[in-house]
Amino acid sequence: MSKSRWAVVAVIAAAAIAYFSLDLGQYLTLSYAQSQLDTLRDFSENNFVLTAGAFFAIYIVVTALSLPGAAIMTLLGGAIFGLGWGLLLVSFASSIGATLAFLASRLLLRDWVQSRFGRSLKAINKGVERDGAFYLFTLRLVPVFPFFLINLVMGLTPIKTVTFYWVSQVGMLLGTAVFVNAGVELGQLSSLAGLLSGSLILSFVLLAAMPWLGKAIIALIQRNRLAKAYKKPSKFDTNLVVIGAGSGGLVASIVAAGAKASVTLIEKHKMGGDCLNTGCVPSKSLIASAKVAETIRQAEAFGIKGASGEVDFAAVMERVQGVIKAIEPHDSVERFTSLGVDCVQGEAFIRSPWTVEVDGRTINTRAIIVATGARPLIPEVPGLSDIDYLHSDNVWGLRELPRKLLVLGGGPIGCELAQAFARLGSDVTILDRAEHLMSREDDDASALVEQAFREQGITMLLGHEMQAFRSGASGDCLTVSAPDGSEKEVGFDKVLVALGRKPNVEGFGLEELQMPLTDRGAISVDSAMRTAYPSILACGDVAGPYQFTHMASFQAWYATLNALAGMLKTFRANYGVVPHATFTDPEVARVGINEKEAKAQDIEYELTCYELDHLDRALAEGNARGFVKVLTAPGSDRILGASIVGPHAGELIGSFVFAMTHKMGLKKIAGTTHIYPTMLEANRFAANAWRSARVPARLMPWAERYFRSRL
Repeated sequence: MSKSRWAVVAVIAAAAIAYFSLDLGQYLTLSYAQSQLDTLRDFSENNFVLTAGAFFAIYIVVTALSLPGAAIMTLLGGAIFGLGWGLLLVSFASSIGATLAFLASRLLLRDWVQSRFGRSLKAINKGVERDGAFYLFTLRLVPVFPFFLINLVMGLTPIKTVTFYWVSQVGMLLGTAVFVNAGVELGQLSSLAGLLSGSLILSFVLLAAMPWLGKAIIALIQRNRLAKAYKKPSKFDTNLVVIGAGSGGLVASIVAAGAKASVTLIEKHKMGGDCLNTGCVPSKSLIASAKVAETIRQAEAFGIKGASGEVDFAAVMERVQGVIKAIEPHDSVERFTSLGVDCVQGEAFIRSPWTVEVDGRTINTRAIIVATGARPLIPEVPGLSDIDYLHSDNVWGLRELPRKLLVLGGGPIGCELAQAFARLGSDVTILDRAEHLMSREDDDASALVEQAFREQGITMLLGHEMQAFRSGASGDCLTVSAPDGSEKEVGFDKVLVALGRKPNVEGFGLEELQMPLTDRGAISVDSAMRTAYPSILACGDVAGPYQFTHMASFQAWYATLNALAGMLKTFRANYGVVPHATFTDPEVARVGINEKEAKAQDIEYELTCYELDHLDRALAEGNARGFVKVLTAPGSDRILGASIVGPHAGELIGSFVFAMTHKMGLKKIAGTTHIYPTMLEANRFAANAWRSARVPARLMPWAERYFRSRL
C-alpha cells in the first residue's frame, strides 16, 4: 500500500477513534444544537468570520468522514447564519467534503473493486463514462440514497473528480436550500404556537415535496435534453404515427383507434409483419405438416398397419401459404381502415420527434411508436456470402425439399425448423457453438430434445465453431472446428441460418436523431416504452428485451397508452411474468426463472418435479416423455418459475402464467379440479407433489395411532 493510502487510512482511523472514544456524536444532535443555539448566535454576531470559518471547516470534516450529523449541521447553518450566508456556507462545504470522501474512496478501494469485479461492472462503467454526470445529478436532486453513500460509491467509478464536484455543487443546491430554510424557520421558533406558523409549515412541506420536485425537474431536463434541438410543430395532423404493421404496430393501432384517437399506420412491405408472413404462422403450419408425416411413420406402434404417406414438399409449402392467406384478412388494410386507422403504404423517415415523412408526405404527430421488428442475424463467416443461403425470411420460397440441410443455430428457430425438415425427409445436421441445444433452458430440458433429435436421425454438432464456407465441384461445404480443436468438413445442399434476429433500427431516421441503442442493438426504452425522446416510443423486437410476438403485443399496449396519455399518467410494463415456448417435439415451455438462472443469480429455491411417464393421458397417447418442474421460494408455495417439457407444453404453461400473474401459489393449483384424463392434470400433480413433500413426518405416527384407535 502506498504512503498516501496509509496516510488516509491513519486519518480516518484517528477520526473514528476520537469520534467514538470522546463521544463527539453528542455534539451533532438536534437537542444539543437547540440548547446552544442562542450562545452560537451571540458569538456569531461578535465574531462572524471566526464562527463561519469554524462552521465551514467542521462541516467539511463531518461530510468527508461520512459522519452522521450533516443534516443537523445544515439546519444549524440556517438557524445561525440565515438563508443567504447559511446556503453559501453549507453549499460549498458539503460539496468540498463530498469530494474529499469521493477521493478517499477512490484512493483506497477503486483499484481493488475494479480488478476483482471489473467484468461484472463493465456495463456500469460504460454507462458512467457516457452519462455519469446525469446519473449523479439525478441522485443529488432526488435523494433516493444517502448522500454519503453516493460519495463513496461514485469514487469507485470512472467519473472525473471535477465532474463529480460541479455536479454535486449544482445538484445538491435545491435540497440544501430547503434544509437551510427549514433551519431558519426552526431557529426562529420561540413557542409551541410557532409550530403553526405558515412559514414553518411551508418549510416542512418543501422538505416532504423535495423528492417529487426533484423527479419533476429531472424528467423535464431529460425530456428536453435531445428534443430541444428540434422545433415542435404548432399544429398536428394526427395524434399518433405507428411505424411497422407487425404484431406490435397492429396492436398499437387498434388500441389508439379504439380510444378514438387519430392514428396513422405506416408499413413498407406486408401487413402482419414477420409473425404472419415469415415467422410464427408459416413455421407452425410447417411443423403441423411435419407432425402428420411423423404420425404416419409411427402408425404401426398404435396398431395401424399398412399406413403410408409420401411427402409432397411443394404441396406442404403451398399449404403454408394457404394458412397465411386465411389469416391475412385479420391483419389487412381493409380491416384496420374499417376500425378507423389511416393505413399508409410506403417507407417512413423520422425527421424530428414530431415529424414523419413517407414518400414525400410530411405528417406532424403528437407521438410516434416505432415497431419496425427485426430481421435474421447473418454472421460474418468467410464464404457465406457466396452461398445461396436460407434464413427464416426466405425459406418459405422453397418448393423442393433439400436432400441435405445444414442448420446453423440450436436456438428455438433452428430447432423447430431442423426437426420439421427432418420429419419431411431431409437429412438434417444442426450446428451450434453451445454444448447443448436451447442453451438457455435447463440441461435436463435440452437433453430430452437432443434425445428426440437423435432418434429422428438428426446429426448434432454441438460445441462446434464455423470456420469457412466453400463451394466446389462436389458441392457446398462448411469447415468447422470441434471442441477438441480438430477440423472437419460438413457438406450440404442448403444451409439455413438461424442464429437469432437483429433489430431493424437503420434507414428511417434514428441515426440522424442519435437515438440511444442497447448493447444488443435495440432501441433503448424505459419501462413506459419511451425512448430518449419522450414523444417517440418503441415496442416489439426493435425494443427488446424479448423477441416474442406476445411480448410485442404486451409492450404495444403500454406504448400506446403512454403515447396518448403519458402527460396525465405513466403506465409501466412489468416483465415479472414472461412465458415462452419452443414448438419442437417434445415442446419446451417456461415462465419465470429456471434452475440455471436461479443458480447464476444466487437465488435460493426449492424444486418440485413431476414426470409425465406417470400421467394417464400421456401414456394413453404414447407420448409420456417429459416433466413439469416448478421452482418455489424456500418455505413458501410462491412460484419463482416453471419449466414444462412434453406434449402441449406451450398450452400447459398457462396455469403457471396465470398463477404468477395473480400472485397465486401452488396450493391454489393443487386445490383446482382438473378434468380426467387430460394433460393439464400434470400441473395439479406437480402442485400435489409439492404439498405432499411438506407434510410433517413427525405427525405421521400420531395419525396412524389415531386411526388405529378408531377401528
